[in-house]
Amino acid sequence: MAENKTKATDASVAAFLDGVEGAQRRADCDVLMAIMGRVTGEPAKLWGPSIIGFGSYHYRYDSGREGDMPVAAFSPRKGEFSVYLTPDSPGQAELLSRLGKHRMGKSCLYIRKLADVDLAVLDQLVVGSMRDLDGRRC
Repeated sequence: MAENKTKATDASVAAFLDGVEGAQRRADCDVLMAIMGRVTGEPAKLWGPSIIGFGSYHYRYDSGREGDMPVAAFSPRKGEFSVYLTPDSPGQAELLSRLGKHRMGKSCLYIRKLADVDLAVLDQLVVGSMRDLDGRRC
């Protein structure tokens, strides 16, 4: 079975953030770090080369595949932020309708800049995702 490529590393989160282009994008990273750090109560860690994650949980699928992932995470991709959420957590659809300008994949929320969204709603999405995850942990 293939090994999970996304793993916690000992790389410096601060050094990674120093490489994020644009003062506003770095400021947005600081806001996301504050939200996720407060919600999880965990310090930031770099997962793989570009995901900033908080806390961790172990998962196991019926197929036998298993691994570890961050409880809350985001990545400052070139064109937009990726915010990782559990898919279809309770109340998520209603919150997304109030969030502001975004697009949603299966478990990834894409936001160009935080000024486009309601930060209180984003906070609630992260909290809801974490609570939903609590019920899914191995």
